[in-house]
Amino acid sequence: MPEEENYYGKNGEPRKYDANFKGPIQNRGCTDIICCILFIVAIVAYFAVGILAWSQGDPRKVIYPTNSKGQFCGQAGTELQTKPLLFYFNIMKCASPLVLLEFQCPTTQLCVDTCPNRFMTLLKAKVVPSDWNYYKSYCKQGVSDGMSAPDILKNGLCPAMLLPSKPLTRRCFPALSKQGQQVLVGNQTTFNDGRGNVIQATDLIAGVQNASIVMEARQVVMKIFEDYTHSWYWILIGLVLATIISLIFIVLLRFLAGIMVWVMIVLVILVVGYGIVHCYFEYAALKNEPGSNVTLQEIGFQTDFSVYLHIRQTWLAFMIILAIVEVIIILLLIFLRKRILLAIALIKEASRAIGHVMSSLFYPLLTFLLLAVVIAYWAVTAVFLSTSNQAIYKVFNETACEYSRQNCDPANFSTSNIKTKCPDSMCLFAFYGGETAYHKYLIGLQFYNVFLFFWCANFVTALGQMTLAGAFASYYWAFNKPKDIPACPIFASLGRALRYHTGSLAFGSLILAIIQVIRVLLEYLDYKLKGAQNKFAKFLLCCLKCCFWCLEKFIKFLNRNAYIMVAIYGKNFCTSARDAFFLLMRNVIRVAVLDKVTDFLLFLGKLLIVGLVGIFAFFFFSGRVKAFESTAPTLNYYWVPILTLAIGSYLIAHGFFSVYAMCVDTLFLCFLEDLERNDGSAERPYLMPDSLLKILNKKNKTAAE
Repeated sequence: MPEEENYYGKNGEPRKYDANFKGPIQNRGCTDIICCILFIVAIVAYFAVGILAWSQGDPRKVIYPTNSKGQFCGQAGTELQTKPLLFYFNIMKCASPLVLLEFQCPTTQLCVDTCPNRFMTLLKAKVVPSDWNYYKSYCKQGVSDGMSAPDILKNGLCPAMLLPSKPLTRRCFPALSKQGQQVLVGNQTTFNDGRGNVIQATDLIAGVQNASIVMEARQVVMKIFEDYTHSWYWILIGLVLATIISLIFIVLLRFLAGIMVWVMIVLVILVVGYGIVHCYFEYAALKNEPGSNVTLQEIGFQTDFSVYLHIRQTWLAFMIILAIVEVIIILLLIFLRKRILLAIALIKEASRAIGHVMSSLFYPLLTFLLLAVVIAYWAVTAVFLSTSNQAIYKVFNETACEYSRQNCDPANFSTSNIKTKCPDSMCLFAFYGGETAYHKYLIGLQFYNVFLFFWCANFVTALGQMTLAGAFASYYWAFNKPKDIPACPIFASLGRALRYHTGSLAFGSLILAIIQVIRVLLEYLDYKLKGAQNKFAKFLLCCLKCCFWCLEKFIKFLNRNAYIMVAIYGKNFCTSARDAFFLLMRNVIRVAVLDKVTDFLLFLGKLLIVGLVGIFAFFFFSGRVKAFESTAPTLNYYWVPILTLAIGSYLIAHGFFSVYAMCVDTLFLCFLEDLERNDGSAERPYLMPDSLLKILNKKNKTAAE
């Protein structure tokens, strides 16, 4: 007895029998009012930040490129409406380190309607009138036919030469290509810039190297986009199929939970086993193929991902990963087989609960809609905040100048003292900034936007958890099911959560949001310190990231159980979190094993749905089955729709199974309280189902007994 008292003293007092307790308390009051008021004020301030950002921001800065005067190329309703592309006078200057410092190429930039499609120098263009008319479309305003080529170049009115170019992200970059070992721009390897300088095509690579990488990435993106246009309807069909399979699982679990769980376990083992066998046959088939023994390290990164499927090492890696997964699953099943029986009983009871509260399956749609609103508001506000700076112009020059990189005004720069002292200088648009009070605190507004995003997103998730917990608790504590279950339990629980416990939801969400923001700051510091040589700082940062990751997981777990207690008893967040924590600590072995086993079984259900849809998609889009060859679309990368379907199927399955997970967690806490409140006597009967009583070797006694 002393040991038991000491045990309960450390982990709180167990629940005592209450004859009046019939489930979630109806007579309750508002909780955590201060935090509720703080949350409302924060939301009002968030709207104020959004209105301020929308009044100051200009999203056109993201959409349209900007010329040397800070004007938007292709902007509707302006003289540049028909000139959507940005042309650089001298792309070679884009190779300057200045570009990395100020994100601005130190050369004149002009809005044009099309990129140059031929090589031409200014001197040659002046000779032929038709060529000169074409050349002038890439010159500044003010150039005349009577001006000589040296005067034009001296005043910076025209580029020294034009290169064949192609548009990329609305900017004109030289059309680089390769023939053998020679680098070509258009169809030439060398150029004369009109000033007596011979330029090699390879010299241009430094100026457009990043653009070439982006161009290659853009080609991959365009191919992926093309694949989506050819396969989008099949992807939709696959997602509908995933939804149907998920619903079938839900219905089958309602009536055949035990059998379905074991079938699910066996099917997952078989699916992973098939993956191992398939990888082995692919690995063996490539044994005598030329080039198949090249290692992944030797081949490096390739934009054509199908190349990796012709390498033996790829299939060997897949086979090893699947084999490890298979062994882990089998070992877990062997050592946790007894706990699986109890978990199956909980899933059966969860199936019955969901069967009586069918509207719970559709509640995730409301959560998804609210999260979409929060994400959209955050994204739009972030764009407007990031584009609310003013255009800043700086002095760019080719020779030494004391005013270099100082601010300037393009309106009167030609007559300014700077132009007189530095004749070759130019006043070009540099970046967007500002020195007003609004611009000084802009970083703070961005931080507030991120913080409120986390807070609101966590609040929406918490609202869903508390709503479902209240509904399923009403089911568990109903003495005569379904007679004692209240009408519309989901709506009743949602109403209680919003009316009485907005403050508690905001409190739990605030704690989690603070931790998530700290994690974001740590990731930012890690990014900034990547080039640092201080190993101790890196180690300390790594430890902090790991600690806060663990803390976030723990707080999510504690919050989830605290919301269940709030939904049942109507107490404030801290009291509910304490009660939930002590209740779980008094049953720590069951929590550590049973709860995680249930999560594992539900995860296997998600994995099975993803596996079934993924295998079907693989055989359909890869053309491995002849029956599908005429039906399947022709794709650049057949893994694009397969990967999309796998991710989409997982999200759909997660939406359905998240209701199951919340139901199991709620019933689990109620089950633990049932064991403490009642003893199985006629006066204090257990409310758990017979299946759980049988597994626990307990039973309800009748009055005669």
